[in-house]
Amino acid sequence: MSSSTPAPGVGAIADAAPPSLCAREPFVPADRLVAEMVPPPRFDSVRFSTYIPDPNRPSQTQAVGVLEGFAGGLGGAHAVGSAKRGFLGFGRAKAPKTPAGPRGVYLDGGYGVGKTHLLASLWHATPAEPALKAFGTFVELTNLVGALGFQQTVSTLSGHRLLCIDEFELDDPGDTVLVSTLLGKLVDAGVALAATSNTLPGKLGEGRFAAADFLREIQGLSAHFRALRIDGEDYRHRGLPEAPAPHSDQQVTKAAYATPGASLDDFPHLLDHLAKVHPSRYGALTDGLKAVCLTDVRPIPDQSTALRLVVLADRLYDREVPVLASGLPFDKLFSEEMLNGGYRKKYFRAISRLTALARDAQRLTEPR
Repeated sequence: MSSSTPAPGVGAIADAAPPSLCAREPFVPADRLVAEMVPPPRFDSVRFSTYIPDPNRPSQTQAVGVLEGFAGGLGGAHAVGSAKRGFLGFGRAKAPKTPAGPRGVYLDGGYGVGKTHLLASLWHATPAEPALKAFGTFVELTNLVGALGFQQTVSTLSGHRLLCIDEFELDDPGDTVLVSTLLGKLVDAGVALAATSNTLPGKLGEGRFAAADFLREIQGLSAHFRALRIDGEDYRHRGLPEAPAPHSDQQVTKAAYATPGASLDDFPHLLDHLAKVHPSRYGALTDGLKAVCLTDVRPIPDQSTALRLVVLADRLYDREVPVLASGLPFDKLFSEEMLNGGYRKKYFRAISRLTALARDAQRLTEPR
């Protein structure tokens, strides 16, 4: 909707129509990708002290203790030396020898048990300047390699004390080899690693490609991490009502016009637009938005479209952008075949996060 004329049935609620995501084609320079490798706004203020372990799940309390100790051990000589090195890592005769054994921790658990909260808390607790710590999703890391090139990515991140990788998943053989090689070089340079996933390191890639053909690379990844299992229920559903029912098209449109900073899009058109925008730019696609309003939500037609929506859902959740929608409820987006396939964990995460954002959007329809 690009006209400044209010939609039918809306009335003179706003001077201009809400912006459309479909009208945005953001350009994101490589230096922004590097600068934005910090915990997203939703996790700006999280700390170990703000994580509330489930008393019935001792693995949650154990994970906090392990991660606090891990953060406390990252103040060694490598970080001091790294801070004095140039952008390309020159200026030091030789990096200190890294200790034997895993140089990272790997948080494995279901959806909504607080893995990202703990990973961001580790980033905040690590005694280093923000420029010496990097935090990003697995997709953002591979996008960085695409933007900078492999060697430049190694040079840029080798001076870091810590690299945090959220939602670590391997979707194809190329990513397996790429990430295995990248992390191996970073570990050799003395960089500590931390990652979260719903899949243990040795099981990455199962159900998505011939993982057995790349067993050496997968086992190499696993050797970099000490795995910590975090049990628990999805906190987004603890004591909370079921996902809200979708609203009518008129309710969504009216809320979009009445909410400053809200976007308004037809869901099928948005899915088509996402195919024209690289996933590395989905964060920039949402710049400045206070809410996303969608009409005519329908089942996802194919897996490629579904995976793009997963990335958008992650970016909206990171930025705490509520989503108000009409049409199909979010737990009906993905087919049974998708939910039983190799990407099922991504799809369940997207459902969980979109449901949480739909709850946040309830206030947009309340009388003002």
